Amino acid sequence: MKILICISNVPDTTTKIKPTADQKAIDLANVQWIINPWDELALTRALELKDAAGGKIEKITVLTVGEKIVEPTLRKALAIGADDAVRVDAAPKDNYYTAFQIAEAVKGQSFDIILCGIESSDYNGSALGGMLAEFLDLPGISSVSKLDLEGDTVKVNREIAGGFEVVEAETPFVAIVQKGIAKEPRIPSMRGIMMARTKPLNVVAPAPAEPLTSFVAYHSPKPKAACKMVDAENVEELINLLHNEAKII
Repeated sequence: MKILICISNVPDTTTKIKPTADQKAIDLANVQWIINPWDELALTRALELKDAAGGKIEKITVLTVGEKIVEPTLRKALAIGADDAVRVDAAPKDNYYTAFQIAEAVKGQSFDIILCGIESSDYNGSALGGMLAEFLDLPGISSVSKLDLEGDTVKVNREIAGGFEVVEAETPFVAIVQKGIAKEPRIPSMRGIMMARTKPLNVVAPAPAEPLTSFVAYHSPKPKAACKMVDAENVEELINLLHNEAKII
């Protein structure tokens, strides 16, 4: 069995994001890059399954669409435990374009399970996994919070209103995973970091395609207003502020 993890290169959640002076792009200076948290949990779960499968899982591959700047993120995924990595040498312009590039890069390869995080922590598009399943003509299972191998059967839990449902899946399929797929992301060991330097990182050319959307401008959110203190006994003033200023009642 072979597993593919689609990972996204995203800014660290503590990084202060600001647009360029012309507001046409994001200022990438001093940005600290990390593996998208949902993708990192997907990778962790795949490695847990490999550890417990007794050799049944042959290989775990990570793949991303991005320019050379993303390679340290791929190397981190290799240090965590992935066996090899693939980089499609193109900027991920939108969900459609990125899903198309991933699909073209893996066509003809026999991945049994393809895992995607439910969204990326930068753009929160939540569309790539479903698009990828369509491009590959594979079943897609969304909102996956648990994934187990039971013999030759794959069982997943899907979050639904008021609970979850258990689904048995035949491979190959695409699983779009969310919080709960793994408890904590796996941390690379020193041995893993050293081994990552020699693991394969293959760069492939992008397939001809055009994005369906484009970004017109970026704007920083408006600064938050100063905090107003209201005396605990002055209920009328509090109601007035909530009604006329905050407009939430």
